[in-house]
Amino acid sequence: MTMEPEFVLDPATLDLHDSDERLRRAGPLVPVRVEGVLAWAATSHATLEAVLSHPAMTRDIRYWDPKARAAAPQGTSLMRLVTDASMLNADGEEHRRLRGPLVKLFSARQVQRMEPWITSIVGDLLEDLAARPPGEPVDLRAEYAYPLPLRVIVEMLGVPESHRERLRALTDEVVQLDQSPPDSPQGRRALFELVGEIIEVRRGTPGEDLTSELIALHAQGRLDDAELRDTVQVLLIAGHVTTINLIAHAVRALLGRPEQLELLRSGAVPWSAAVEEALRWESPNAYFPMRYAMEDVEIEGVRLRAGEAVLACFSAAGRDPERFGENAADFDVTRPAVPHLAFGHGPHFCLGAPLARLQAEVALPALFATFPGMRAAGPLDDLPRLTSLLDNGVRALPVLLGPRATG
Repeated sequence: MTMEPEFVLDPATLDLHDSDERLRRAGPLVPVRVEGVLAWAATSHATLEAVLSHPAMTRDIRYWDPKARAAAPQGTSLMRLVTDASMLNADGEEHRRLRGPLVKLFSARQVQRMEPWITSIVGDLLEDLAARPPGEPVDLRAEYAYPLPLRVIVEMLGVPESHRERLRALTDEVVQLDQSPPDSPQGRRALFELVGEIIEVRRGTPGEDLTSELIALHAQGRLDDAELRDTVQVLLIAGHVTTINLIAHAVRALLGRPEQLELLRSGAVPWSAAVEEALRWESPNAYFPMRYAMEDVEIEGVRLRAGEAVLACFSAAGRDPERFGENAADFDVTRPAVPHLAFGHGPHFCLGAPLARLQAEVALPALFATFPGMRAAGPLDDLPRLTSLLDNGVRALPVLLGPRATG
């Protein structure tokens, strides 16, 4: 790092979009300190796209400068992510080995076959909402946006019913999804041990689920113990957190923009446009660590030295005026389709993107059709935000459902 960072990104006190705007104004690559680690922040769409796809940039932690790695505070969310042994932090042949067996299972064609099942889960959740006392505020994040993707991924992974509640509580704690205890080494260790228990259950009673598939790869010597456990854990967390935020942000945006909601209801604009605009406007992941320069390299006019780390700023890139126009901070379902980076870019493009999109495209029209008079129960601009390094979400989304549609 060639200079002391001007910005400290503290998730606990961060005003995300104000911070992102200041970062973009400071330049395409900006020195920052995040959880005690010095890094370059890729702030613009063009810069982030270049970092994610540049052949001299890698997720492989072995390329991180040894002195910088040794100086990094241990036990943080950032260090947990960058030391994960799954496909998350592999590149090249190692990445293809770890990701390859899952590509077919998460392909757009395979995911599309899940639509009837996902529609059934959405129907169950809407029935539960309709049974709530009339006039009582409902936290739509907790009662709808949260349980849908969580149920989908735990069933895909074959998590036994007996383990689901404990798994939910520990996952919330580790990724700070709710008003749960603070993230701690004890909580992370407990989650690690619980994932191990789930693997052992599935090893003894294999089924048609992702965990059983991964156990079979382990038995063939294609995954070691750490890779097996970390892959199951990554699929669990990544498989629902992003989608929770996506659905909640889309509902929040549309409740405050009835004219845009009407365009969707009338069919003038497809619901897929609302999903893509929500992903761009409020990237479900705020930041994501790290990429490392394998050699001295210049990106967007900034010289990176070999071993320096780059933090991906997805929320900043999503509102980049140079990419999305001067109204980039506005939610607009009629915006011309311009590809965003909310699911990443290049070899590490999110494996679960088709599944997240499908769940949102089923959940949103069904919700607004079932409760046509639904409205926010309070100011939409004052909703409490999540405060983790990764997640850009809200802690609650209180609404008044109104009467259920008839006919």
